[in-house]
Amino acid sequence: MKRFMLPLFWRIFLSIWLAMAVTVIASNLATRYLLDRERQSIERQVGLQEIGAEALDIRQRESRGAAWRHLRGEGERLDLHLMLIEKEQGHHRLPRGIRERLKSSGWYSHKPALIELDDNYQLVAWPRMGGEGWLDPRLFRFVEMALAFVLISLACWWIARMVSRPLRHMETTARSIAGGDTQLRVPERIAKRRDEVGQLATAFNAMTDRLCQLLDRQNHLLRDISHDLRTPLARQRVAIELASDGGADPELMASILSQNERLEAMTGQILALYRVSERGGDIEREPVKPLMLMNRVLRDGADYAEHRGVDCKLTASEDSKTAVVLGDAGLLQRAFDNVLQNALDHTPPGKSVHIDVQRGDEQIRLTVADEGPGVSDELLGQLFEPFFRADQSRGGKGWGLGLAISRDIINAHDGHIEASNRVEGGLQVSISLPVFING
Repeated sequence: MKRFMLPLFWRIFLSIWLAMAVTVIASNLATRYLLDRERQSIERQVGLQEIGAEALDIRQRESRGAAWRHLRGEGERLDLHLMLIEKEQGHHRLPRGIRERLKSSGWYSHKPALIELDDNYQLVAWPRMGGEGWLDPRLFRFVEMALAFVLISLACWWIARMVSRPLRHMETTARSIAGGDTQLRVPERIAKRRDEVGQLATAFNAMTDRLCQLLDRQNHLLRDISHDLRTPLARQRVAIELASDGGADPELMASILSQNERLEAMTGQILALYRVSERGGDIEREPVKPLMLMNRVLRDGADYAEHRGVDCKLTASEDSKTAVVLGDAGLLQRAFDNVLQNALDHTPPGKSVHIDVQRGDEQIRLTVADEGPGVSDELLGQLFEPFFRADQSRGGKGWGLGLAISRDIINAHDGHIEASNRVEGGLQVSISLPVFING
């Protein structure tokens, strides 16, 4: 059975409408309550019954004017308006003239106190403007404005919370998933909401499930293919060597062997990428000096750099020589080597690769900068994705796995790696690692 859904538009509209309606009703009730309190306080005043009786007696003995003057004098003493009136045809309502006079005395109509004298007369009393018992109309306006402010503020807060809280939660979840925690999902309490936010959360969870399935399939496919390729490639290598020993064309065999080695290297890179991705931060850690590892990488790559006709220049600050990080020396050396190899592959002969190691605040920063053609700015963010190659600008060597492996290794060590174009030309890859000991 399909759940009833109340669109977010109507939720917001009805919330604001109800807030305004409640404000009007509450302010009217508060005003009525205050006016009733005013009237009751007048009725409780001692002596009004006697004053009314005296005025009625003066009216009957002397004249209506004498009674009016008597009530006026007593009213000034009590800070009240006092009026002796006859009941209209037995009804306990004020004459229209008096009601209009009361309404004209202020923005809000004051309820007068009615003192019953006999079957024909009543004494009407209401406060003088500014008197002790007078409630200033500004008080009622203030009450209404205060109630409106409080109730509408609460309604706006509730609406903002209703909309922003689940969206903020989804944003946090998306950032966590992008950071590698693919097990997170938007909670069911949000996904079960019967509005557009609930539909968005449901679609978000479905999309994340699908993407994670595709990524898992890709990783398993790469792992399985790499495992399955290693055995036939090893057998092929043996067959090539035997054919070479048997007198086959040396140049042909060398070409075939070179391609075989290339395929073996590629499968090794794919397996390395898969293993690092699977292990994540679960790696064996020991104290390692990054500068020492970089020197080792430079020594191992010296022959290749000489073959390429590229000069490698290393600069390091004094405090970086004793800086120590916690990590896997083999993995970190591989990450540094991949970055250096990428720089060597894309630096023209006669140019240089610059390696700089600096100690920063609680971290050590290694920068490898080449003098190649660089990468267009829109492609910089994709350099660390598996199998991505910016062939248009950087020659298209390799398989696009080296920097991806370096990224996963550095991330596993709680570090950060990024690429940027140099002002002088060429690409610069920077690695930051948290320092454990600065000896």
